[in-house]
Amino acid sequence: MSTAAPHTLDVPGADAQAPAHRVAPGEIAIGVVIGRLSEMFDFFVFGIAAVLVFPSVFFPFVDAQTGTFYAFAVFSLAFVARPLGSLLFRVLHTRYGRGTRLTVALFILGTATAGIAFLPGYATLGEYSILLLGLFRMAQGVGIAGSWDGLPSLLALNAPENRRGWYAMIPQLGGPIGFFIAAGLFAYLVSALSPKDFLEWGWRYPFCVAFAINVVALFARLRLVVTPEFTALLQTRELEPSPLADLFRTQRASILLGAFAPLASFALFHLVTVFPLSWVTLFSDQSVIDCLIVQMFGAVLCMVSMLLSGQIADRIGRRATLAVGAGLIALFSLAGLLPAFLHGSVLGALLFVLGGFVLLGFSHAQAAGAINSTFPSRYRYSGAVVTSDLAWLVGAAFAPLVALFIAAHFGVGYVGLYLLSGAVGTLLALGINRNLEMRDD
Repeated sequence: MSTAAPHTLDVPGADAQAPAHRVAPGEIAIGVVIGRLSEMFDFFVFGIAAVLVFPSVFFPFVDAQTGTFYAFAVFSLAFVARPLGSLLFRVLHTRYGRGTRLTVALFILGTATAGIAFLPGYATLGEYSILLLGLFRMAQGVGIAGSWDGLPSLLALNAPENRRGWYAMIPQLGGPIGFFIAAGLFAYLVSALSPKDFLEWGWRYPFCVAFAINVVALFARLRLVVTPEFTALLQTRELEPSPLADLFRTQRASILLGAFAPLASFALFHLVTVFPLSWVTLFSDQSVIDCLIVQMFGAVLCMVSMLLSGQIADRIGRRATLAVGAGLIALFSLAGLLPAFLHGSVLGALLFVLGGFVLLGFSHAQAAGAINSTFPSRYRYSGAVVTSDLAWLVGAAFAPLVALFIAAHFGVGYVGLYLLSGAVGTLLALGINRNLEMRDD
């Protein structure tokens, strides 16, 4: 019985006298997943701490609800800083190369994360603790922006022709995996420690773990991006920064529409992770530990849904898959599950969190691939960076803050309308831009 050889890629420019190194998409996928896992774990550790820790440790001079608002405002600073970080590391990339860029970026990200782990609270430093927390959070955003190494675009470009939806889905698995680990760590610490010990030192442990994961991610990704084979492949595929003036002059519509295409999944991203935790903490008698455990099950369902999305996208196309996901999110937002959850119904809570994670996985699995595929190859690297920064800023940066504000001041039903607006934005972007399928060029 014969088996087909795995899909591999010949590296141009190899020595004709030496055997050519063939790069398999699986090799790229490993680096991509590790990188995304590192970023998302950092992301969710801060998000969970913004609910469970920061209001008491850094904003004890206000009530819990106001302190959570302040913590969510600090949370958004990373997304505000990302475009600035992209500009900074663009210069570093041009002058010193991709390996130096990645090393400096993950050093900044790791230093900021470790800085938060050892940052004294308001009781010790007063307002300086808040200032330092904000600066460290902005540094995290700068580091995440600089850690863009082009591997997701390379993976999408070099996937087998009939498996592009599947390979576009792979990087997104880092999100639910990162959340599962972060939620599990906090659930264990909250259950194992007294409230006093948790707020004094226990919450710092996940940030130390995040630093360790960053170190592992750095070496795993450098092992790929600095090798001659991958360097040649990245250059051949034109995955290098393109002139920004040329990019904005020729690709304005693609940048704008690409930023709105994933809006539904980005809005849902926080409404099933950080936001429910804040509501349970502030306005219900439900256990924080129970909420985290349910969300961990949701993260598993999210991964399963992502795998399904990758298979469906290969059958019906990315644009159709995104449209189906946005339509389902729109129906979900009108189903009345938000009021059922937020008014204390256990069944409503389960349906909202678990159903939301399933829809998040289905829609988010193709979101980043859609951004990448909008651009011709010579603009793909810079276009993906700019569009991704804009999409996260518009769709995700202020979502927990806005959702909590709406729910607290106008009623939980209006949070569903907020989610509905994201779904409508995605459907409009997909309707205008019919080019959201994987390019071959």
